[in-house]
Amino acid sequence: MALTFDPFREMDRMAARLMTSGGTQRSASWMPMDLYRAGDHYVVHVDLPGVDPGSIDLDVDASTLTIQAERTLGAADGAQWLAQERPAGRYVRQLSLGSDIDQDAIHAAYEHGVLTLTIPVAERAKPRKITVERRDEQGQLGAGDRATADAAS
Repeated sequence: MALTFDPFREMDRMAARLMTSGGTQRSASWMPMDLYRAGDHYVVHVDLPGVDPGSIDLDVDASTLTIQAERTLGAADGAQWLAQERPAGRYVRQLSLGSDIDQDAIHAAYEHGVLTLTIPVAERAKPRKITVERRDEQGQLGAGDRATADAAS
C-alpha cells in the first residue's frame, strides 16, 4: 500500500492539536449539527460517529445546553500508526436556549452515529388566538359575545 506525504496536511493537524486545550477538548467543528423548528419543538441533529453512547453527557445550566462526547482510537496496544486522520478525544459544544423552552421535557436519542435532541417550546410561548369582545353603546357585552368571552376566560 502506498501512502503519500503531504507536509501541509501534517502542519494543519499539528496546529489544530495546539489550539485545543492540551489535546483533550476539541472545537465544535468535529460536532457538526443541524437545527430546525418543526411545529412546537426544535430538533437538533449532532453527528457523533464512532462515539460510545455511554460517553455522551448532556447538561442544562440556566439557559445553556452543553453536549460532551468522547471518541477513542480503535487501535490495539503497540500498533504502529501509518495514517491517523479520524479525530479522537473529548469534544464539547454549547447551545444557548431561549427562555421559552421547556427544559424539563428535552428528549435525547442516539442512533447510527447521530445524536437527536427534541427541545419542546414551553406552553407560554406557543401561538394562541385571543378573542376580541364586542360591546354595545352602553358598554355591555352582547348576548352572543358574552358566551364567547366567558368561554375564552
